[in-house]
Amino acid sequence: MSTPQHKIGSGFGTTSTADDVLQGLDLTGKLALVTGGYSGLGLETTRALTKAGAQVVVPARRRATAEEALAGLDGVEVDELDLGDLGSVRSFAERFLASGRVLDIVIDNAGIMACPETRVGPGWEAQFATNHLGHFALVNRLWPAIAAGGARVVSVSSRAHHFSGIRWDDVNWQRGYDKWQAYGQAKTANVLFAVHLDRLGRDSGVRAFSLHPGGILTPLQRHIPREEMIERGWIDEDGNILNPEGFKTPQQGAATQVWAATSPQLDGLGGVYLEDCDIAEPATDDATSGVKSWATDPAQASRLWDLSAELTGVNAFAA
Repeated sequence: MSTPQHKIGSGFGTTSTADDVLQGLDLTGKLALVTGGYSGLGLETTRALTKAGAQVVVPARRRATAEEALAGLDGVEVDELDLGDLGSVRSFAERFLASGRVLDIVIDNAGIMACPETRVGPGWEAQFATNHLGHFALVNRLWPAIAAGGARVVSVSSRAHHFSGIRWDDVNWQRGYDKWQAYGQAKTANVLFAVHLDRLGRDSGVRAFSLHPGGILTPLQRHIPREEMIERGWIDEDGNILNPEGFKTPQQGAATQVWAATSPQLDGLGGVYLEDCDIAEPATDDATSGVKSWATDPAQASRLWDLSAELTGVNAFAA
């Protein structure tokens, strides 16, 4: 079966930064929304977009922390949003829609990784709920502003989607919780979300992409014990990165999502998974790069959309 998952030769690569991919682009007059846009890759994404002229809305669970991190950046506004709380998602979306503005860019960047077993809402596994269901509800509730702007929607996934497809018989990990496989399922969900949103939204001029930003040590690792990071060979006993070449800087890590959100090279494309500022190739069985077939399967993407709509009670495309 043919696939659009093939490199296009963007001219960028592993070491490209967010500023590099925005070189020569003027985003004046564009409005972007970046979840988690005040920490790690999100902060670098916000900095790069505003530097290129965009206005950026940063919804944040920790509003005071976000305002402190973003102090001094022009063109940024902060609002409250907890992706693990569907009431918070609804309230944020209502406030935004009431402003009458349209969105040009949405980057679903916020997330949690490899956390201890945690339940949110009606007993949902926290990684699936926060990384996927919260963003699903947010995009669907903001759909009038997204469609009006013909926005690009960027779903930040990870190579960790290789760890697990969707556990259809136990998406909330009621049996045998594994923090890394649960993270992998959530990251697969991020890819499938973009696949189906692109199919639903393209007639409105909305295109969706997912991506692996690269390996970067950021606050995303906050749930991983120091001993585990040492055991994985990420850092030494003193906290020094053991393989600097194996990790990107935050500026490099933000590049692929900024490229996805803005590059003219992606005009007319959508529903694809990206890495290193290019479209990724399909992953072979033993590959450590590329995209797994279970994450780009249109049937699974449609099934996940229906399940997510059932769980959240939100679907902008319901008949």
